[in-house]
Amino acid sequence: MSAVVDPESSFELIRRVKTGDADALDRLLRRHLPALRRWASGRLPRGVRDLSDTDDLVQDTVIEALKHVHTFEPRRDGALQAYLRQAIVNRIRDEIRRAHRRPAAADLTDAVPTTTASPLAEAIGQEMLDKYEAALAALDEEEREAIVARVELGQSYAEVAAALGKPTQDAARMAVQRALVRLAIKM
Repeated sequence: MSAVVDPESSFELIRRVKTGDADALDRLLRRHLPALRRWASGRLPRGVRDLSDTDDLVQDTVIEALKHVHTFEPRRDGALQAYLRQAIVNRIRDEIRRAHRRPAAADLTDAVPTTTASPLAEAIGQEMLDKYEAALAALDEEEREAIVARVELGQSYAEVAAALGKPTQDAARMAVQRALVRLAIKM
């Protein structure tokens, strides 16, 4: 007796994409792009955003990463999401490096009002983001995935339970809470 495979599971969609199924690729994009856009929002520094809009960066990166899906071997549910997030992080780093290589923008005169955050506010925000990223990286993989899934991607506890292999939503809720406590301590 063979096991029934959910035709909409990420594992099955990845398998179908590897065979050239455009519909499966479209379904993967529709499934992952919204959450990745939410996750990437605010990670692209303000000075780099004029070169590349965050939504465009995410879409381009995901499409490029999925061109190489034939080399990707998912080992657990949520592996594709983690793979795509890492691809976006790498792309953001490339955009930041590219921004540092271009000439500095001309200064505005005092007569032009600004609606952007002050350099101090931006520095504090970046410093907190850096602390968060460092503390997140110091957690174990399951804790990191729990926080990213719930806090950054806005997944329900049912989705977190599925991604982490937890038996119930309550177990996922406890895993997220414990991970957040450890994150706060490390920050």
